[in-house]
Amino acid sequence: MENRNLRTGVLGLDGIGQALLGAVAGSRHYQVVAVADKDLAMAERVAEGYECEATDDYRQLVIQNELDCLLVGAPLYSCEGQIRAALKKGVHVFKPAPGGRSFEEAAELVRLAEEASVQYVVGIPERFAGSFMALRQRLESGHLGAVSLITAFSSLGEGPYPTWQSDPKLAGGGILLQHCYGLIDAIVGVFGLPDQVYALMTNRAADKQQRLYLTEDTAVVTMRFGDSRVGEVVASQRMGGGRRQAYLRVYGRDAVYVVSDAFFRVYDADGQVIEELDCGDGLADRVGAALEDFAMTILRPQDHTPAQDGRESLQAMAVIESAYLSSRTGFPEAPGRVLEMG
Repeated sequence: MENRNLRTGVLGLDGIGQALLGAVAGSRHYQVVAVADKDLAMAERVAEGYECEATDDYRQLVIQNELDCLLVGAPLYSCEGQIRAALKKGVHVFKPAPGGRSFEEAAELVRLAEEASVQYVVGIPERFAGSFMALRQRLESGHLGAVSLITAFSSLGEGPYPTWQSDPKLAGGGILLQHCYGLIDAIVGVFGLPDQVYALMTNRAADKQQRLYLTEDTAVVTMRFGDSRVGEVVASQRMGGGRRQAYLRVYGRDAVYVVSDAFFRVYDADGQVIEELDCGDGLADRVGAALEDFAMTILRPQDHTPAQDGRESLQAMAVIESAYLSSRTGFPEAPGRVLEMG
């Protein structure tokens, strides 16, 4: 398969689907043969540019085309059955995070892929951001010394956001699952799985009964790693005004690393910036790098070490699942126990 293009279907053309389309358009590895979106007019406009088939029927896209891979830009509630059908048919699937609405669902899709000897890759663009790569390299080199505290902050501003993200049945979770996956994956990727997770969550509904029927728009998640390191994720749609912000702070003895998807900064003990890297890559670059990695995983499995896969992504999913469980029980939960389920 190494010397030919991957026959590709793109399912869901709005939002992240646009980034997927932009990435495959600039790649030599993909040949788009079919696209699908619930908005048929949009699908037909996109198909005209790629000279391919268009449909508003997700099932038709999977069943009636001989695909090598499927790129999923649609939310899981609208296409989970079609993803299963593609995997059973022997089609490799790339789904931007999250890989499931629950740990159980994500793990089941990973198992289906393994049984069919194909890839179910959960794409996490932050893994390909220059800033997060710099963080991993610095921490692996030991320049920061012992790390005692990790904090992450995510604020989305006031939106608007798709209405389905407020529905627990359709979304599975709110801001933590839909918008903090990359930050949690970065923490777990460097420091490993936390021993315990404790979480508090809420939303802007007027009373307790209403809150039961909406996903969280605010969450605080505390993590304990052994006896000497703790972490915290604070996320809300209501902080930071209209500005979207997401960053990670890693505290060492004499310095602090601060990382967003756009920059990497080092502060000294007095809070002065002593180093700054402006990485300059955008979402399109990160998605492009993720799809390049996906293509090489399929085309050159014998000599390519993938930077992302479905099973590895289950670690971040186990932390998120533990946080949701903790918010219901009021007690700390162990991600390791959740991961064993996978």
